[in-house]
Amino acid sequence: MKKVLILLVVFFFGTSNSHAQNSKTIEQRKPKIVVGMVVDQMRWDYLYKYRNRYGEGGFKRLIRDGFSCENTMINYAPTVTAIGHSTVWTGSVPAITGIAGNDWYDREWGRSISNVEDSTSKAVGAKSTFSKSPNNLLVTTIGDELRIATNFQSKVVSVAIKDRASILPGGHAANGAFWNEDNKFVTSSFYMNELPDWVKEFNKTDWQKKLMPNGWNTLYPINTYTLSDKDDKDYENVFKGEDKPVFPHLKAGLTGTPFGSTFTLEFAKRAIDGYGLGKGAFTDILAVSLSSPDGIGHQFGPTSIEIEDNYLRLDKDLEDFFNFLDKKFGKDGYIYFITADHGANQSPGFLEENKLPTGVVPGKMVETLNEVLNIQFGQPKLILANSNGQLYLNYEEMEKGKIRRDVLVSVIAKELKKGKGIQNVFDNEKLAMATLPEPAKTMYINGYHSKRSGDIVVIKSAGWKNGSRMGATHGDWNPYDAHIPLVWMGKGIKPGKTNRSVGMTDIAPTVAAMLRVQMPSGCIGAVITEVAHQ
Repeated sequence: MKKVLILLVVFFFGTSNSHAQNSKTIEQRKPKIVVGMVVDQMRWDYLYKYRNRYGEGGFKRLIRDGFSCENTMINYAPTVTAIGHSTVWTGSVPAITGIAGNDWYDREWGRSISNVEDSTSKAVGAKSTFSKSPNNLLVTTIGDELRIATNFQSKVVSVAIKDRASILPGGHAANGAFWNEDNKFVTSSFYMNELPDWVKEFNKTDWQKKLMPNGWNTLYPINTYTLSDKDDKDYENVFKGEDKPVFPHLKAGLTGTPFGSTFTLEFAKRAIDGYGLGKGAFTDILAVSLSSPDGIGHQFGPTSIEIEDNYLRLDKDLEDFFNFLDKKFGKDGYIYFITADHGANQSPGFLEENKLPTGVVPGKMVETLNEVLNIQFGQPKLILANSNGQLYLNYEEMEKGKIRRDVLVSVIAKELKKGKGIQNVFDNEKLAMATLPEPAKTMYINGYHSKRSGDIVVIKSAGWKNGSRMGATHGDWNPYDAHIPLVWMGKGIKPGKTNRSVGMTDIAPTVAAMLRVQMPSGCIGAVITEVAHQ
Protein backbone atom coordinates (compact mmCIF):
# COMPACT_ATOMS: atom_id res chain seq x y z
CA MET A 1 0.00 0.00 0.00
CA LYS A 2 2.83 2.36 0.92
CA LYS A 3 4.54 1.64 -2.44
CA VAL A 4 1.33 2.45 -4.30
CA LEU A 5 0.99 5.79 -2.47
CA ILE A 6 4.61 6.68 -3.25
CA LEU A 7 4.09 5.86 -6.94
CA LEU A 8 0.91 7.98 -7.04
CA VAL A 9 2.72 10.95 -5.44
CA VAL A 10 5.63 10.64 -7.87
CA PHE A 11 3.23 10.38 -10.82
CA PHE A 12 1.17 13.38 -9.66
CA PHE A 13 4.12 15.71 -9.11
CA GLY A 14 5.86 14.43 -12.24
CA THR A 15 2.90 15.14 -14.50
CA SER A 16 2.23 18.48 -12.77
CA ASN A 17 5.83 19.53 -13.28
CA SER A 18 5.72 18.36 -16.89
CA HIS A 19 2.53 20.36 -17.50
CA ALA A 20 4.07 23.43 -15.87
CA GLN A 21 7.21 23.09 -17.98
CA ASN A 22 5.15 22.68 -21.16
CA SER A 23 3.12 25.80 -20.27
CA LYS A 24 6.34 27.68 -19.59
CA THR A 25 7.77 26.49 -22.91
CA ILE A 26 4.67 27.73 -24.76
CA GLU A 27 4.90 31.13 -23.06
CA GLN A 28 8.62 31.33 -23.86
CA ARG A 29 7.80 30.82 -27.52
CA LYS A 30 5.69 33.95 -27.52
CA PRO A 31 7.37 37.31 -28.12
CA LYS A 32 7.38 40.09 -25.55
CA ILE A 33 5.80 42.39 -28.10
CA VAL A 34 4.44 42.38 -31.65
CA VAL A 35 5.17 45.56 -33.58
CA GLY A 36 3.09 45.89 -36.73
CA MET A 37 4.00 48.73 -39.08
CA VAL A 38 1.97 50.03 -42.01
CA VAL A 39 3.72 52.42 -44.40
CA ASP A 40 1.01 54.46 -46.10
CA GLN A 41 1.15 54.16 -49.92
CA MET A 42 4.27 51.98 -49.98
CA ARG A 43 4.35 50.15 -53.30
CA TRP A 44 5.89 46.67 -53.21
CA ASP A 45 8.62 47.64 -55.67
CA TYR A 46 10.04 50.26 -53.28
CA LEU A 47 11.60 47.36 -51.35
CA TYR A 48 13.89 46.71 -54.30
CA LYS A 49 13.93 49.83 -56.47
CA TYR A 50 16.26 51.72 -54.13
CA ARG A 51 17.95 48.64 -52.65
CA ASN A 52 21.44 49.58 -53.77
CA ARG A 53 21.11 52.85 -51.84
CA TYR A 54 19.74 51.34 -48.63
CA GLY A 55 22.01 50.76 -45.64
CA GLU A 56 22.54 47.35 -44.06
CA GLY A 57 20.35 47.89 -41.00
CA GLY A 58 16.99 48.97 -42.45
CA PHE A 59 15.21 47.49 -45.46
CA LYS A 60 18.21 45.29 -46.30
CA ARG A 61 18.10 43.79 -42.82
CA LEU A 62 14.41 43.02 -43.30
CA ILE A 63 15.06 41.21 -46.58
CA ARG A 64 18.19 39.47 -45.25
CA ASP A 65 16.95 38.39 -41.82
CA GLY A 66 13.20 38.34 -42.37
CA PHE A 67 10.64 36.40 -44.38
CA SER A 68 9.14 38.25 -47.33
CA CYS A 69 5.75 37.45 -48.83
CA GLU A 70 6.58 38.81 -52.27
CA ASN A 71 3.16 38.37 -53.83
CA THR A 72 0.91 39.92 -51.18
CA MET A 73 -2.22 41.38 -52.70
CA ILE A 74 -5.11 43.42 -51.38
CA ASN A 75 -8.28 41.38 -51.94
CA TYR A 76 -10.93 44.12 -52.05
CA ALA A 77 -11.61 47.45 -53.71
CA PRO A 78 -11.61 50.41 -53.12
CA THR A 79 -7.97 50.38 -52.04
CA VAL A 80 -7.85 53.29 -49.60
CA THR A 81 -6.25 54.07 -46.24
CA ALA A 82 -9.04 53.35 -43.76
CA ILE A 83 -9.93 50.02 -45.33
CA GLY A 84 -6.28 48.98 -45.57
CA HIS A 85 -5.58 49.65 -41.91
CA SER A 86 -8.75 47.90 -40.77
CA THR A 87 -8.04 44.87 -42.97
CA VAL A 88 -4.46 44.41 -41.76
CA TRP A 89 -5.59 44.16 -38.15
CA THR A 90 -8.94 42.37 -38.60
CA GLY A 91 -8.17 39.96 -41.43
CA SER A 92 -11.46 41.04 -42.98
CA VAL A 93 -12.93 43.16 -45.76
CA PRO A 94 -15.41 46.07 -46.03
CA ALA A 95 -18.35 43.74 -46.70
CA ILE A 96 -17.91 42.52 -43.11
CA THR A 97 -16.01 45.24 -41.21
CA GLY A 98 -18.30 48.06 -42.32
CA ILE A 99 -15.30 50.27 -43.11
CA ALA A 100 -16.40 51.07 -46.66
CA GLY A 101 -13.91 53.87 -47.31
CA ASN A 102 -12.13 56.80 -45.72
CA ASP A 103 -15.63 58.23 -45.68
CA TRP A 104 -18.99 57.32 -47.18
CA TYR A 105 -22.39 58.86 -47.75
CA ASP A 106 -24.72 58.26 -44.80
CA ARG A 107 -28.36 58.20 -45.89
CA GLU A 108 -29.66 58.78 -42.37
CA TRP A 109 -27.56 61.92 -41.86
CA GLY A 110 -27.82 63.03 -45.47
CA ARG A 111 -24.10 63.75 -45.72
CA SER A 112 -20.66 62.19 -45.98
CA ILE A 113 -19.25 60.85 -42.71
CA SER A 114 -15.72 59.91 -41.67
CA ASN A 115 -14.84 56.29 -40.97
CA VAL A 116 -13.92 57.17 -37.35
CA GLU A 117 -16.57 59.82 -36.73
CA ASP A 118 -18.34 59.43 -33.37
CA SER A 119 -20.63 61.94 -31.67
CA THR A 120 -20.50 60.09 -28.34
CA SER A 121 -16.82 60.78 -27.57
CA LYS A 122 -14.75 63.94 -27.14
CA ALA A 123 -11.34 65.06 -28.33
CA VAL A 124 -8.58 64.88 -25.70
CA GLY A 125 -5.53 67.13 -25.97
CA ALA A 126 -6.82 68.62 -29.22
CA LYS A 127 -8.02 72.07 -30.21
CA SER A 128 -10.67 70.58 -32.48
CA THR A 129 -13.96 69.32 -31.11
CA PHE A 130 -14.34 66.62 -33.77
CA SER A 131 -14.88 63.38 -31.87
CA LYS A 132 -13.47 60.04 -33.03
CA SER A 133 -13.55 56.36 -32.06
CA PRO A 134 -13.52 52.84 -33.59
CA ASN A 135 -17.30 52.47 -33.21
CA ASN A 136 -17.87 52.26 -36.98
CA LEU A 137 -15.67 49.15 -37.07
CA LEU A 138 -18.13 46.24 -36.77
CA VAL A 139 -15.63 43.47 -35.89
CA THR A 140 -12.72 42.85 -33.53
CA THR A 141 -9.02 43.32 -34.25
CA ILE A 142 -6.18 40.98 -33.35
CA GLY A 143 -5.39 43.36 -30.49
CA ASP A 144 -8.94 42.99 -29.17
CA GLU A 145 -8.64 39.20 -29.27
CA LEU A 146 -5.27 39.30 -27.50
CA ARG A 147 -6.75 41.48 -24.75
CA ILE A 148 -9.66 39.06 -24.33
CA ALA A 149 -7.37 36.00 -24.30
CA THR A 150 -5.20 37.44 -21.51
CA ASN A 151 -8.10 38.78 -19.45
CA PHE A 152 -7.05 42.28 -20.58
CA GLN A 153 -3.55 41.92 -19.12
CA SER A 154 -1.87 42.36 -22.51
CA LYS A 155 -1.51 45.97 -23.64
CA VAL A 156 -2.40 47.31 -27.08
CA VAL A 157 -1.27 50.75 -28.23
CA SER A 158 -1.58 52.39 -31.65
CA VAL A 159 0.13 55.49 -33.07
CA ALA A 160 -0.03 57.37 -36.39
CA ILE A 161 -0.28 60.83 -37.86
CA LYS A 162 -3.67 60.05 -39.42
CA ASP A 163 -6.55 59.41 -37.01
CA ARG A 164 -7.93 56.45 -38.98
CA ALA A 165 -4.47 54.89 -39.20
CA SER A 166 -4.28 54.78 -35.41
CA ILE A 167 -7.88 54.22 -34.32
CA LEU A 168 -8.77 51.30 -36.60
CA PRO A 169 -5.61 49.21 -35.95
CA GLY A 170 -5.98 49.79 -32.20
CA GLY A 171 -9.46 48.33 -32.20
CA HIS A 172 -12.12 48.57 -29.52
CA ALA A 173 -10.12 47.45 -26.49
CA ALA A 174 -6.86 49.37 -27.02
CA ASN A 175 -5.17 50.90 -24.00
CA GLY A 176 -4.45 53.94 -26.10
CA ALA A 177 -4.61 55.27 -29.66
CA PHE A 178 -2.86 58.51 -30.57
CA TRP A 179 -2.76 60.64 -33.72
CA ASN A 180 -1.47 64.02 -34.83
CA GLU A 181 -2.98 67.47 -34.64
CA ASP A 182 -0.72 70.49 -35.23
CA ASN A 183 2.45 68.43 -34.70
CA LYS A 184 1.19 67.14 -31.35
CA PHE A 185 -0.27 63.75 -30.48
CA VAL A 186 -3.86 63.69 -29.28
CA THR A 187 -6.51 61.08 -28.49
CA SER A 188 -10.20 60.63 -27.68
CA SER A 189 -12.32 60.21 -24.56
CA PHE A 190 -13.15 56.76 -25.94
CA TYR A 191 -9.75 55.73 -24.52
CA MET A 192 -9.02 58.22 -21.74
CA ASN A 193 -10.09 61.56 -20.32
CA GLU A 194 -6.61 63.09 -20.14
CA LEU A 195 -3.35 62.64 -22.00
CA PRO A 196 -0.68 60.70 -20.08
CA ASP A 197 2.14 62.83 -18.66
CA TRP A 198 4.68 61.32 -21.06
CA VAL A 199 2.53 62.44 -24.03
CA LYS A 200 2.22 65.95 -22.61
CA GLU A 201 5.99 66.05 -22.20
CA PHE A 202 6.52 64.84 -25.78
CA ASN A 203 4.16 67.54 -27.07
CA LYS A 204 6.21 70.31 -25.46
CA THR A 205 8.92 69.90 -28.11
CA ASP A 206 8.74 71.89 -31.34
CA TRP A 207 9.33 68.85 -33.53
CA GLN A 208 9.33 70.75 -36.82
CA LYS A 209 12.13 72.99 -35.58
CA LYS A 210 14.02 70.05 -34.09
CA LEU A 211 13.79 67.67 -37.05
CA MET A 212 13.88 70.07 -40.01
CA PRO A 213 15.32 73.45 -38.96
CA ASN A 214 16.46 74.10 -42.54
CA GLY A 215 13.45 72.67 -44.34
CA TRP A 216 13.66 69.55 -46.47
CA ASN A 217 16.64 69.01 -48.74
CA THR A 218 17.89 65.78 -50.28
CA LEU A 219 19.81 63.42 -48.01
CA TYR A 220 22.51 62.97 -50.67
CA PRO A 221 23.63 65.18 -53.61
CA ILE A 222 20.65 65.55 -55.90
CA ASN A 223 22.58 64.32 -58.96
CA THR A 224 22.83 60.86 -57.35
CA TYR A 225 19.05 60.33 -57.53
CA THR A 226 19.30 58.57 -60.88
CA LEU A 227 16.31 56.25 -60.32
CA SER A 228 13.96 59.22 -60.25
CA ASP A 229 12.66 61.71 -62.79
CA LYS A 230 13.98 65.28 -63.00
CA ASP A 231 13.24 67.50 -60.02
CA ASP A 232 11.05 70.06 -61.77
CA LYS A 233 8.15 68.33 -63.51
CA ASP A 234 4.88 69.98 -64.46
CA TYR A 235 2.86 67.06 -63.06
CA GLU A 236 4.17 67.53 -59.53
CA ASN A 237 2.21 69.61 -57.03
CA VAL A 238 3.76 72.57 -55.21
CA PHE A 239 3.94 73.09 -51.45
CA LYS A 240 1.93 76.07 -50.25
CA GLY A 241 4.20 79.12 -50.22
CA GLU A 242 6.62 77.69 -52.80
CA ASP A 243 6.83 78.55 -56.50
CA LYS A 244 8.11 75.26 -57.90
CA PRO A 245 8.08 71.57 -56.87
CA VAL A 246 11.86 71.51 -56.38
CA PHE A 247 14.40 71.04 -53.60
CA PRO A 248 15.05 72.52 -51.14
CA HIS A 249 11.51 72.64 -49.75
CA LEU A 250 11.62 75.49 -47.25
CA LYS A 251 7.87 75.86 -46.72
CA ALA A 252 6.95 72.21 -46.23
CA GLY A 253 5.20 71.19 -43.04
CA LEU A 254 6.54 68.41 -40.84
CA THR A 255 3.91 65.78 -41.62
CA GLY A 256 4.17 66.27 -45.39
CA THR A 257 7.84 65.28 -45.43
CA PRO A 258 9.93 62.20 -44.47
CA PHE A 259 10.45 63.82 -41.07
CA GLY A 260 6.83 62.99 -40.29
CA SER A 261 7.91 59.34 -40.11
CA THR A 262 10.81 60.25 -37.82
CA PHE A 263 8.35 62.15 -35.64
CA THR A 264 5.99 59.15 -35.48
CA LEU A 265 8.74 56.66 -34.67
CA GLU A 266 10.05 58.89 -31.89
CA PHE A 267 6.56 58.87 -30.41
CA ALA A 268 6.34 55.09 -30.84
CA LYS A 269 9.51 54.69 -28.76
CA ARG A 270 8.04 56.92 -26.05
CA ALA A 271 4.84 54.85 -26.14
CA ILE A 272 6.82 51.66 -25.53
CA ASP A 273 8.45 53.23 -22.49
CA GLY A 274 5.36 55.11 -21.34
CA TYR A 275 3.16 52.01 -21.29
CA GLY A 276 5.95 49.63 -20.31
CA LEU A 277 5.23 47.51 -23.36
CA GLY A 278 6.97 44.14 -23.44
CA LYS A 279 7.66 44.12 -19.70
CA GLY A 280 4.64 42.15 -18.50
CA ALA A 281 3.87 38.44 -18.34
CA PHE A 282 1.90 38.58 -21.59
CA THR A 283 2.66 39.69 -25.13
CA ASP A 284 1.79 43.30 -25.99
CA ILE A 285 1.02 44.88 -29.36
CA LEU A 286 2.20 48.19 -30.81
CA ALA A 287 0.55 49.26 -34.07
CA VAL A 288 2.49 51.95 -35.94
CA SER A 289 1.44 53.65 -39.15
CA LEU A 290 3.72 55.99 -41.06
CA SER A 291 1.32 58.37 -42.79
CA SER A 292 3.71 60.89 -44.35
CA PRO A 293 4.77 58.79 -47.39
CA ASP A 294 1.16 58.92 -48.58
CA GLY A 295 1.13 62.71 -48.69
CA ILE A 296 4.47 62.78 -50.50
CA GLY A 297 3.24 60.24 -53.04
CA HIS A 298 0.01 62.10 -53.70
CA GLN A 299 1.88 65.36 -54.16
CA PHE A 300 4.84 64.29 -56.27
CA GLY A 301 4.19 60.77 -57.61
CA PRO A 302 6.18 57.50 -57.47
CA THR A 303 8.94 58.58 -59.87
CA SER A 304 9.83 61.77 -58.01
CA ILE A 305 13.07 62.57 -56.24
CA GLU A 306 10.91 63.34 -53.21
CA ILE A 307 9.70 59.73 -53.03
CA GLU A 308 13.22 58.34 -53.43
CA ASP A 309 14.50 60.65 -50.71
CA ASN A 310 11.58 59.64 -48.49
CA TYR A 311 12.54 55.96 -48.64
CA LEU A 312 16.25 56.61 -48.22
CA ARG A 313 15.45 58.55 -45.05
CA LEU A 314 12.90 55.97 -43.90
CA ASP A 315 15.58 53.30 -44.31
CA LYS A 316 17.72 55.13 -41.76
CA ASP A 317 14.73 55.63 -39.45
CA LEU A 318 13.99 51.91 -39.57
CA GLU A 319 17.59 51.04 -38.71
CA ASP A 320 17.38 53.33 -35.69
CA PHE A 321 14.02 51.83 -34.67
CA PHE A 322 15.26 48.25 -35.04
CA ASN A 323 18.30 49.07 -32.90
CA PHE A 324 15.92 50.45 -30.27
CA LEU A 325 13.83 47.26 -30.33
CA ASP A 326 16.97 45.08 -30.21
CA LYS A 327 18.26 46.90 -27.16
CA LYS A 328 14.89 46.98 -25.43
CA PHE A 329 13.73 43.40 -26.05
CA GLY A 330 16.61 41.51 -27.65
CA LYS A 331 16.57 40.39 -31.29
CA ASP A 332 14.65 37.27 -30.28
CA GLY A 333 12.23 39.12 -28.01
CA TYR A 334 9.87 40.65 -30.54
CA ILE A 335 8.05 40.01 -33.80
CA TYR A 336 7.93 42.81 -36.34
CA PHE A 337 6.09 43.02 -39.63
CA ILE A 338 5.94 45.77 -42.21
CA THR A 339 3.28 46.19 -44.88
CA ALA A 340 1.25 48.91 -46.62
CA ASP A 341 -2.39 49.94 -46.69
CA HIS A 342 -2.29 50.33 -50.50
CA GLY A 343 0.06 51.20 -53.33
CA ALA A 344 -0.22 53.97 -55.94
CA ASN A 345 -0.53 54.54 -59.66
CA GLN A 346 1.97 56.59 -61.63
CA SER A 347 1.13 60.23 -62.31
CA PRO A 348 -0.87 60.62 -65.56
CA GLY A 349 1.58 63.36 -66.53
CA PHE A 350 4.50 60.92 -66.27
CA LEU A 351 2.66 58.16 -68.14
CA GLU A 352 1.58 60.54 -70.88
CA GLU A 353 5.11 61.91 -71.27
CA ASN A 354 6.41 58.37 -71.74
CA LYS A 355 3.62 57.26 -74.13
CA LEU A 356 2.06 54.84 -71.64
CA PRO A 357 -1.71 54.24 -71.31
CA THR A 358 -3.31 56.93 -69.16
CA GLY A 359 -5.79 59.74 -69.00
CA VAL A 360 -7.87 61.88 -66.69
CA VAL A 361 -11.56 61.35 -65.94
CA PRO A 362 -13.18 64.81 -65.66
CA GLY A 363 -14.48 65.95 -62.30
CA LYS A 364 -18.07 66.94 -61.46
CA MET A 365 -19.39 63.51 -62.43
CA VAL A 366 -22.46 63.82 -60.19
CA GLU A 367 -23.44 67.27 -61.47
CA THR A 368 -23.05 66.24 -65.12
CA LEU A 369 -25.00 63.01 -64.68
CA ASN A 370 -27.81 64.68 -62.77
CA GLU A 371 -28.28 67.18 -65.60
CA VAL A 372 -28.55 64.37 -68.14
CA LEU A 373 -30.85 62.27 -65.94
CA ASN A 374 -33.11 65.23 -65.20
CA ILE A 375 -33.67 65.72 -68.92
CA GLN A 376 -34.53 62.05 -69.40
CA PHE A 377 -36.52 61.30 -66.23
CA GLY A 378 -37.69 64.71 -65.04
CA GLN A 379 -36.17 64.30 -61.58
CA PRO A 380 -33.54 66.91 -60.52
CA LYS A 381 -31.21 64.93 -58.25
CA LEU A 382 -31.20 61.20 -58.91
CA ILE A 383 -27.61 60.83 -57.71
CA LEU A 384 -26.86 61.93 -54.16
CA ALA A 385 -23.10 61.48 -53.99
CA ASN A 386 -19.95 60.00 -55.50
CA SER A 387 -17.66 58.41 -52.92
CA ASN A 388 -14.92 55.78 -53.29
CA GLY A 389 -15.73 55.40 -56.99
CA GLN A 390 -19.35 54.59 -56.16
CA LEU A 391 -22.56 56.48 -56.93
CA TYR A 392 -25.35 56.73 -54.36
CA LEU A 393 -28.85 56.76 -55.86
CA ASN A 394 -31.65 58.96 -54.54
CA TYR A 395 -34.37 56.46 -53.63
CA GLU A 396 -36.94 59.15 -52.84
CA GLU A 397 -36.58 60.78 -56.24
CA MET A 398 -36.70 57.36 -57.91
CA GLU A 399 -39.95 56.60 -56.11
CA LYS A 400 -41.44 59.98 -57.02
CA GLY A 401 -40.67 59.43 -60.67
CA LYS A 402 -41.50 55.71 -60.52
CA ILE A 403 -38.07 54.96 -61.96
CA ARG A 404 -36.92 51.34 -61.87
CA ARG A 405 -33.43 50.75 -60.50
CA ASP A 406 -32.30 48.56 -63.39
CA VAL A 407 -33.43 51.16 -65.93
CA LEU A 408 -31.65 53.99 -64.10
CA VAL A 409 -28.44 51.98 -63.71
CA SER A 410 -28.51 51.10 -67.41
CA VAL A 411 -28.89 54.75 -68.44
CA ILE A 412 -26.10 55.86 -66.07
CA ALA A 413 -23.77 53.14 -67.35
CA LYS A 414 -24.45 54.04 -70.97
CA GLU A 415 -23.84 57.73 -70.31
CA LEU A 416 -20.59 57.17 -68.40
CA LYS A 417 -19.19 54.82 -71.02
CA LYS A 418 -19.52 57.54 -73.64
CA GLY A 419 -16.52 59.23 -72.07
CA LYS A 420 -12.95 58.00 -72.16
CA GLY A 421 -11.40 56.23 -69.19
CA ILE A 422 -14.50 54.43 -67.86
CA GLN A 423 -14.06 50.71 -68.42
CA ASN A 424 -17.07 49.26 -66.59
CA VAL A 425 -20.13 50.35 -64.61
CA PHE A 426 -21.98 47.82 -62.43
CA ASP A 427 -24.86 47.65 -59.99
CA ASN A 428 -23.24 46.76 -56.65
CA GLU A 429 -26.17 44.49 -55.75
CA LYS A 430 -25.56 42.42 -58.89
CA LEU A 431 -21.78 42.13 -58.78
CA ALA A 432 -21.98 38.34 -58.53
CA MET A 433 -23.43 38.33 -62.07
CA ALA A 434 -21.10 41.01 -63.45
CA THR A 435 -19.02 40.23 -66.53
CA LEU A 436 -15.81 41.14 -64.78
CA PRO A 437 -12.69 38.93 -64.68
CA GLU A 438 -11.01 37.76 -61.51
CA PRO A 439 -9.52 38.94 -59.23
CA ALA A 440 -11.28 42.27 -59.85
CA LYS A 441 -14.76 40.75 -59.49
CA THR A 442 -14.11 39.27 -56.05
CA MET A 443 -12.32 42.44 -54.95
CA TYR A 444 -15.39 44.57 -55.68
CA ILE A 445 -17.70 42.03 -54.02
CA ASN A 446 -15.48 42.05 -50.91
CA GLY A 447 -15.47 45.85 -50.94
CA TYR A 448 -19.25 46.24 -50.98
CA HIS A 449 -21.06 46.85 -47.68
CA SER A 450 -24.81 46.76 -48.21
CA LYS A 451 -25.58 49.60 -45.78
CA ARG A 452 -22.62 51.91 -46.38
CA SER A 453 -21.35 51.48 -49.94
CA GLY A 454 -22.82 53.17 -52.99
CA ASP A 455 -25.28 51.60 -55.42
CA ILE A 456 -23.19 51.76 -58.58
CA VAL A 457 -19.46 51.06 -58.91
CA VAL A 458 -17.54 52.92 -61.62
CA ILE A 459 -14.34 51.20 -62.76
CA LYS A 460 -11.71 53.26 -64.57
CA SER A 461 -9.38 52.03 -67.28
CA ALA A 462 -5.88 51.07 -66.14
CA GLY A 463 -3.62 54.08 -65.62
CA TRP A 464 -6.46 56.60 -65.49
CA LYS A 465 -6.97 59.06 -62.66
CA ASN A 466 -9.86 61.22 -61.52
CA GLY A 467 -9.73 64.98 -61.84
CA SER A 468 -6.09 65.87 -62.53
CA ARG A 469 -2.89 64.75 -64.26
CA MET A 470 -0.95 66.03 -61.24
CA GLY A 471 0.56 63.83 -58.54
CA ALA A 472 -0.61 60.28 -57.90
CA THR A 473 -3.46 58.47 -56.22
CA HIS A 474 -4.91 55.03 -55.46
CA GLY A 475 -8.24 53.30 -54.88
CA ASP A 476 -8.59 50.89 -57.80
CA TRP A 477 -8.27 47.10 -58.14
CA ASN A 478 -5.15 47.21 -60.31
CA PRO A 479 -1.82 45.74 -59.15
CA TYR A 480 -0.21 49.16 -58.82
CA ASP A 481 -2.73 49.86 -56.04
CA ALA A 482 -3.15 46.31 -54.71
CA HIS A 483 0.38 44.80 -54.64
CA ILE A 484 1.91 45.57 -51.25
CA PRO A 485 5.04 44.59 -49.30
CA LEU A 486 4.80 42.16 -46.38
CA VAL A 487 7.97 41.22 -44.51
CA TRP A 488 8.19 39.50 -41.11
CA MET A 489 11.20 39.57 -38.80
CA GLY A 490 12.06 38.52 -35.26
CA LYS A 491 11.35 35.70 -32.85
CA GLY A 492 10.87 32.37 -34.61
CA ILE A 493 10.95 33.91 -38.10
CA LYS A 494 13.26 32.05 -40.46
CA PRO A 495 14.83 34.06 -43.29
CA GLY A 496 13.36 33.44 -46.71
CA LYS A 497 10.66 34.41 -49.14
CA THR A 498 7.66 33.04 -50.98
CA ASN A 499 6.13 34.04 -54.29
CA ARG A 500 2.87 32.22 -53.67
CA SER A 501 -0.25 34.35 -53.48
CA VAL A 502 -0.89 35.87 -50.04
CA GLY A 503 -3.76 38.17 -49.14
CA MET A 504 -3.75 41.23 -46.89
CA THR A 505 -6.43 39.36 -44.93
CA ASP A 506 -3.84 36.70 -44.03
CA ILE A 507 -1.83 39.00 -41.76
CA ALA A 508 -4.17 39.00 -38.74
CA PRO A 509 -4.73 35.21 -38.59
CA THR A 510 -0.98 34.69 -38.87
CA VAL A 511 -0.38 36.92 -35.85
CA ALA A 512 -3.20 35.10 -34.05
CA ALA A 513 -1.56 31.74 -34.76
CA MET A 514 1.82 32.91 -33.48
CA LEU A 515 0.25 34.27 -30.28
CA ARG A 516 -2.12 31.31 -29.96
CA VAL A 517 -5.24 33.43 -29.65
CA GLN A 518 -8.53 33.47 -31.53
CA MET A 519 -8.75 35.10 -34.93
CA PRO A 520 -10.69 38.39 -35.07
CA SER A 521 -14.46 38.01 -35.28
CA GLY A 522 -14.79 38.85 -39.00
CA CYS A 523 -11.55 37.25 -40.21
CA ILE A 524 -11.69 35.55 -43.62
CA GLY A 525 -7.93 35.12 -44.11
CA ALA A 526 -5.68 32.08 -43.71
CA VAL A 527 -2.50 31.54 -41.70
CA ILE A 528 0.75 32.06 -43.61
CA THR A 529 2.28 28.74 -42.56
CA GLU A 530 5.79 29.65 -43.72
CA VAL A 531 5.77 32.39 -41.07
CA ALA A 532 3.75 30.83 -38.24
CA HIS A 533 5.56 27.50 -38.27
CA GLN A 534 7.01 27.58 -34.76
